[in-house]
Amino acid sequence: MTTTGEDHASARGGPWWWERRRGAVLDVALASVSAVECVAEGIRFATDAGIPAGAGVAFGALAGSALLVRRKWPMAVVLVAIAITPAQMGYLMGIVGLYTLAASELPRRIIASLAGMSLVGMLIVMFVRVRQDIARGTLDLGDWFVPFAAITTAVGVTAPPLLLGLYVGARRRLMESLRERADSLERELQLLAERAEERAEWARNEERTRIAREMHDVVAHRVSLMVVHAAALQAVARKDPEKAVRNAALVGDMGRQALTELREMLGVLRSGDDARRPERAVPLAAVGLAAAVAASRAVEEGDGPCLSELDELIGQSAAAGMVVDLSVEGDDRAYPAEVEQTAYRVVQEALTNVHKHAAGAKTHIRLAHRGVEIAMQVENEPPPEAGSASSARLPSGGNGLLGMRERVVALGGVFVSGPTDAGGFRVSAVIPAAA
Repeated sequence: MTTTGEDHASARGGPWWWERRRGAVLDVALASVSAVECVAEGIRFATDAGIPAGAGVAFGALAGSALLVRRKWPMAVVLVAIAITPAQMGYLMGIVGLYTLAASELPRRIIASLAGMSLVGMLIVMFVRVRQDIARGTLDLGDWFVPFAAITTAVGVTAPPLLLGLYVGARRRLMESLRERADSLERELQLLAERAEERAEWARNEERTRIAREMHDVVAHRVSLMVVHAAALQAVARKDPEKAVRNAALVGDMGRQALTELREMLGVLRSGDDARRPERAVPLAAVGLAAAVAASRAVEEGDGPCLSELDELIGQSAAAGMVVDLSVEGDDRAYPAEVEQTAYRVVQEALTNVHKHAAGAKTHIRLAHRGVEIAMQVENEPPPEAGSASSARLPSGGNGLLGMRERVVALGGVFVSGPTDAGGFRVSAVIPAAA
């Protein structure tokens, strides 16, 4: 189990300068053992020096207790150990002090200097002590043994704790850098998750807007024509029964077409619902994004309208009593599916708006096939009667022009709409051919 830097920092709760309680317990135990060692060696030193034994005990206890501050002041501990080396005491303190100094964050030159001082001090003391033992006859060896014993003891007491401390310090720094990197990666992953959630929410909103726009374009035109024909049917039901029958048939056909297109759109929505029921649990953001992508792909790959169906669209408006004039410039050619669908929807929505707001007005449709773009314009003249726009009582949601603009701008085109000087209304759009 990996511990991050925040967890590591929260685990610190030791007294005074100790980070953990177990560190304080360890240092107290080491200081106690060192004090006992220094007291025993202090008594012997006091006896050899001819001073009171109590002074040696006090000096040894005070010097050995220096290990209590080894984590806060490692240099002080090593200097005390070097200072009491001539008295042949403080060996444990010297070893632990060198280890703590090497594992600390002090500069390497300071560590090397103090380690060299400790090595030289131990070398001199051991050289003198072994030479004295040989001179007293305690050791019956040759002169070669004096430097050998001094060098071996000095290196053996100094090198192992120094190397171990360097290793532990490097490992500690490595672990801290890994904790920092883990914290950084955790923050980055959290930011990525938040951004993924934002992108998923954006994708869901975009897809809801797209489907709402598609349903508006599909249904509004059919229903508007149905309302117009129903109003005409009501007006001619008694005067011209045959025309009433034709209008009723047209209303039925358009209602069936509207239902068919509604079923297709609902099928797209259901495919998005299927994506929300995976076999295994997945994050909500991924489900929403998958549903949005599935719905978008279904809309893009579906059999949508194309420019070749404009004649049928215009015929439906003409059957509702609208006079429509279509003019085409340039050679007819194939465009990408999204370009043809957008061009068709612009013309369809413009005709729907004429039915809603200018019923009976003559309408001119211009379609221009250019080299790198396709342009279309739908312009209607003023309605013949002032009250004709409300005779069929067609409601307006105000989303038609907005939906057309969104479609055209999404393909990199330009959309312009507004009233004309003659009192009519004009809708113009230019779409790149290779959108």
